[in-house]
Amino acid sequence: MAAAAEEKELVLLDFWVSPFGQRCRIAMAEKGLEFEYREEDLGNKSDLLLRSNPVHKKIPVLLHAGRPVCESLIILQYLDDAFPDTPHLLPPANSSSDAAYARARARFWADYVDKKLYDCGSRLWRLKGEPQAAARREMVEILRTLEAELGDGEFFGGGEGGRLGFVDVALVPFTAWFYSYERCGGFSVEEVAPKLAAWARRCGQIDSVAKHLPSPEKVYDFIAVLKKKYGVE
Repeated sequence: MAAAAEEKELVLLDFWVSPFGQRCRIAMAEKGLEFEYREEDLGNKSDLLLRSNPVHKKIPVLLHAGRPVCESLIILQYLDDAFPDTPHLLPPANSSSDAAYARARARFWADYVDKKLYDCGSRLWRLKGEPQAAARREMVEILRTLEAELGDGEFFGGGEGGRLGFVDVALVPFTAWFYSYERCGGFSVEEVAPKLAAWARRCGQIDSVAKHLPSPEKVYDFIAVLKKKYGVE
């Protein structure tokens, strides 16, 4: 485990159920980096959060020696750059075009998760009738697209020595939401994307993932609170 003094200067402003914050927690655990976790009340955001992310005013924010880094995928890349002696999430940079392509491909799929999965999942529980049915069809397509990229691999890759890579860390927090997607959308991840479901189970057995993901039931209960808040049910 890395033991540089600067590791102790890592502080994560986060919210317990956020898949974006969970990415950062899992990444730091994979790298063996110690950090302080600070739970934010998103209904009454702290002055520290508002000062640290004045543009978006959102979690997660990583403070490294007091300097803020915002947006989860940027934080993951920053951790690779700032702690080069820890296991990399992205393929290590070198002069070869193959390495550059592998890094670009990993970034593409992480961006795909950000642009497609979270928004579609939100529509599954927010909407009813045909709009919800459309979201269900889109979610099935998203999951099958991700499964096709995974192929027969154990993980999406990008990391070192068979460890979780950039895409794995970007996607795995959403596996805690799969149960809610299934309940709201009326489908089974196991049936529509069995290889992706098996990948989720493998990831769930890794300590860094198991420690930082809430149970699917807790996520479902959280969504029930959101439904009540927004008058969905």
